[in-house]
Amino acid sequence: MIQSFLNTERAQTVKSIAARLAPRTNGEANKLSVEDRSVHDWYRFVLSFPPHLVRTYLSRFGVTERQRVLDPFCGTGTTIVECKKLGIPSLGIEAHPMTAFASRVKSDWTIDPAGLGNDARRVAEIAEQKIKNGKVEFELPPDAEKILLRDSISPKPLKKALAILAAMDEAGDPEFREHELLALAKTLVFTASNLNFGPEVGVGKIKSDAAVVLSWLENIRIMRQDISKLKDMAVITSQISQDDSREMVNKLEPMSINAVITSPPYPNEKDYTRTTRLESVILGFINNRKELQNLKRKLIRSNTRNIYKDDSDAAHIDNFPEISMLANKIEARRVELKKTSGFERLYASVTRQYFGGMARHMASLRQALAPGACLAYVVGDQASFFRIMIRTGELLSQIAVSLGYELIGIDLFRTRLSTATRSQLREEIVVLRWPG
Repeated sequence: MIQSFLNTERAQTVKSIAARLAPRTNGEANKLSVEDRSVHDWYRFVLSFPPHLVRTYLSRFGVTERQRVLDPFCGTGTTIVECKKLGIPSLGIEAHPMTAFASRVKSDWTIDPAGLGNDARRVAEIAEQKIKNGKVEFELPPDAEKILLRDSISPKPLKKALAILAAMDEAGDPEFREHELLALAKTLVFTASNLNFGPEVGVGKIKSDAAVVLSWLENIRIMRQDISKLKDMAVITSQISQDDSREMVNKLEPMSINAVITSPPYPNEKDYTRTTRLESVILGFINNRKELQNLKRKLIRSNTRNIYKDDSDAAHIDNFPEISMLANKIEARRVELKKTSGFERLYASVTRQYFGGMARHMASLRQALAPGACLAYVVGDQASFFRIMIRTGELLSQIAVSLGYELIGIDLFRTRLSTATRSQLREEIVVLRWPG
């Protein structure tokens, strides 16, 4: 049955390969295509890269179902889900508990879709009754509420979401709980919240109310539909590990990875924990400031909000004068502009710590790579720090070569408009090979 499905899928892939890999306009390059929405759209990090990019490099690298693909910054699972759809075993590593959870659920197609629907309807009926009667006793703990972005969700939609959680605790089947939670995460962000997403997550138009329960049931319906279509692929191995991508030595089997397709954070002022803060807090993945700080310590140092006095990643790029010169240039510009805020004083440090952390990651990855393994890192140039250009792809490729990787090339993915300089920044794929 599985082999028949794979043969059909491969035939369809061959038939449409020209269309899939054809050049896309700059505006389309990072969009989720209609045909790719299955599973990917259950819950998707707003900064995710698109599934068609994964297919492009799986095809270019000649990856087969006998090999294994790694995404060491797997986020909400784009690489993992796409590999599973194509019958390719995969492994994802992600430090953030909310996005690691999303990846794990999105790659689990083993549950009974009819059972999921029945359980969700029962939970929805109980939740609606609680809302109608005004008996939603379930509340966020004060410490959790303090770390939410102010006005990110209004009281009525919040109460409805909490009613669903209370109903799940009261009458939900544990077998379906994780899928129901992920459906609620999507509802929180795109239906219940007041959030908008631009260069940084912020609060937009305040909604006094929202159709939270109906939206949640619709998200469940989509899950059921997708699982029914993909149930024959449920046995394809996919594994998600919640871990720090800089510390992979002895955590992956030696020479077990044949390809890497990933997109690490870029060095800029985006606080990635803010982007998923609402659902992380309401679903209980982050409960207080201490847990939030502990999470930030496990992330690549890509912005000033996760820089700490005892950070030591910068030591891993001491032999790279280009990075030191870049950091010094940023600091000199700060002095020249007489910028004295705490955040601005950290821009040079972020630059050093970011590239040091990526060097640490690439060094720890080497023992897990099979000879001839190919790697694709989606990264972007930045000009967030006093408009000084950071050529992320070029610098990462130099670090990789110093660690023994072969540079195959740097492909242009698309360009993005810089909010700081109003110029077009390159988003690129650094393509590497591990000789072994």
